[in-house]
Amino acid sequence: MRLLALLTALVVVAACAPVEDPAVPGGQSCEKGSLPLTVPGRLTVGTDAPAFPPWFVDDDPANGMGFESAVAYAVAGELGFSNDEVAWTVVPFNASFAPGDKAFDFDIGQISITPERREAVDFSDGYYTVGQAVLALRDSPIAGARSVADLRGARLGSAVGTTSLRAITEVVQPVRAPAVFNDYHDAVSSVRNGQVDGIVVDLPTAFFITSAEVPEATIVGQLPSLSGAPEEFGLLFEKGNPLLGCVNQALDALRSSGELERMTQQWLSEPAGAPMLSGP
Repeated sequence: MRLLALLTALVVVAACAPVEDPAVPGGQSCEKGSLPLTVPGRLTVGTDAPAFPPWFVDDDPANGMGFESAVAYAVAGELGFSNDEVAWTVVPFNASFAPGDKAFDFDIGQISITPERREAVDFSDGYYTVGQAVLALRDSPIAGARSVADLRGARLGSAVGTTSLRAITEVVQPVRAPAVFNDYHDAVSSVRNGQVDGIVVDLPTAFFITSAEVPEATIVGQLPSLSGAPEEFGLLFEKGNPLLGCVNQALDALRSSGELERMTQQWLSEPAGAPMLSGP
């Protein structure tokens, strides 16, 4: 009887013991072979084209160079994928957060997490906290601006569908309608050619533009955040994709190990010269 009682007690203890299973809330196993993927055995990652620095290098997301390429491969590694098991697909920026089915497992491409976009897609935890910056030619009438109010009479522009464009309308609130461009390259050309007084882009992109693309331009300053809360880039998923929890787990591991910060410092280290504009 004592033997039977002992065996019964062991069964009860075993039943109550935590189960070692690499899963996330919701029950999705994060074992590589159990992941719900667009293409079995391969992690499909979307981004826009062209893919520009400092986020990507040489317009080639697959080379592992540039901050977002490095992040994508680091997440893939945490999920158990080798670099040659990662496939890239072109997804136009505005199409990435449009409602509907997605032909990728996640998209990475300077996509800010916003409540409006969350209605159609899901986002990972943020992997980079970003600021918006005003960029202008050194002889522009706004080059010496020190406050948001100094920009209100200016002709500003940015790419369609971006939080940079939203920052113009909601933070600057200019008296003139902003110029809206098809993409980043059209916006850069507009400031180079003097079609606008300045453009708004994210801060790392502004540093790249002034150092490599338009050296005659300067960063006027950073705008206050849209809502008072930090703006973050997130990996984007089809609504309801159960892979999200596993990717958040991978990002947590990269953050805890210091690898995410190391990649940030390597690819997005920012020189001095971007003062915060006073506002509103």
